[in-house]
Amino acid sequence: MASTGSLIIACPTCATLNRVPVARLAERGKCGKCGNPLFAARPVTLTAANFEKHAASSDLPLLIDFWAAWCGPCRQMAPSFEAASAQLEPNLRLAKLDTEAEQTIASRFNIRSIPTLVMVHKGREVARTSGALPLPAIVQWAQAAMAGLR
Repeated sequence: MASTGSLIIACPTCATLNRVPVARLAERGKCGKCGNPLFAARPVTLTAANFEKHAASSDLPLLIDFWAAWCGPCRQMAPSFEAASAQLEPNLRLAKLDTEAEQTIASRFNIRSIPTLVMVHKGREVARTSGALPLPAIVQWAQAAMAGLR
């Protein structure tokens, strides 16, 4: 991520793209359209309708948890993934994609097992890991993957 200028950030509520000065990123800001916080310390629910805004149009790296409601390890990891949002925002957006509801996107990413974490930046996959992880491992893995973007 650039250390000067501004970033385009998709609103977690309405997916509107907002320009945020990098110097003010830690202030967490509000969406210019809906007024909701740009960072809510919880993962965004991805759908076909908002996926491209978060995955390709936003300047923030996006960490996606590909999961399904019937998956025991996915349900076990969910609280840790949510807690990771508070630790990794505002430098990274966390999101969840239900592979049952959004099969086309899951297929596009060739998801073969769940849970699978995929980091996407500017529309392309930059890192992937499969299997349930505890909170410290999620944060450590995400930070290492982000370091590769610099």
